[in-house]
Amino acid sequence: MTTTPAPSAPPVPAPLLSAAGLSVTFPGRRGAAPARAVDGVDLDIAPGEIVALVGESGCGKTTLARSLLGLVAPTAGQVAFAGAPLGYGARDLKAYRRRVQLVLQDPSGSLNPRHTVYDAVAEGLRIHGHQGDERAAVAEALARAGLRPPERFFLRYPHELSGGQRQRVVIAGALVLEPELIIADEPVASLDASVRGEILALLLSLRDELGLSALVVTHDLGLAWNIADRVAVMYLGRIVETGPVEDVLTAPQHPYTQALLSVLPESDAAPVVLTGEPPDPSRIPQGCRFHVRCQVLASGAAERAGVADRCRTAPLPVLTGGAGAQVACHAATTAPTATE
Repeated sequence: MTTTPAPSAPPVPAPLLSAAGLSVTFPGRRGAAPARAVDGVDLDIAPGEIVALVGESGCGKTTLARSLLGLVAPTAGQVAFAGAPLGYGARDLKAYRRRVQLVLQDPSGSLNPRHTVYDAVAEGLRIHGHQGDERAAVAEALARAGLRPPERFFLRYPHELSGGQRQRVVIAGALVLEPELIIADEPVASLDASVRGEILALLLSLRDELGLSALVVTHDLGLAWNIADRVAVMYLGRIVETGPVEDVLTAPQHPYTQALLSVLPESDAAPVVLTGEPPDPSRIPQGCRFHVRCQVLASGAAERAGVADRCRTAPLPVLTGGAGAQVACHAATTAPTATE
């Protein structure tokens, strides 16, 4: 009797953008210890994938995004794009930034008030010496960003547009170079609630229509739920939990993720109020770097589970950049046991 072989799992695509052991350390002022803003991060973004990088202000997520863009050179580790290490020479970075574009938080600050919409979108083409039909490329980018008919916006200035329209112009300026990945830093934080959904829907449609990958930097886990395929939760320079958005946001393992989720309006959990601010990145605590604010440790639950001493003294490993759910927490049921 012949048997039919079991179907093999589909191959996992190679990451489009990856960081391995990435660290960014800033010198201390007046003899202070160096600040480890990003401290050994592994992160992968696959082709056509949207990853949300989530955390409080000061956790290092913007510094990580800037390092991934090549705007800040890492102190240690490596960024690779399409399998090739990122070079930091002027020519390498110029070629890289044609393929990876930045969308900033505040469209008013991103747009020169003296430039028309046409000039704002065409600027990237001119920097990179575009040889094709500039007018057609600008019109196509504006249309893809939802500004139709695009010619109606060519001669307008930023002050003549709504906040949502200005953000669409910023997105069009990124799209005009036909990038493979965009890094969006709080792309809807400055917009009214009624407009936020439209911009998020636009980013999703760009992923579906163009195969565009995105890293969306945000403090809002609700935004991550609405747009991301995967989420990476960052605290004090490290990724502390990562995985498919459904896994992380419906069954969070790390107390920090649980606390962030508890304050969402739609959450059924009792709000968790974290004590104090995140520690200074120049004075990272021993053991789990969250333990000084951890509600599981403060409640005695970690003591009852027999992990309190480890929480205070035992370091946790750097999470790998893979696609599966991972957590760096001594008290979590799926926590890794290796140390860094």
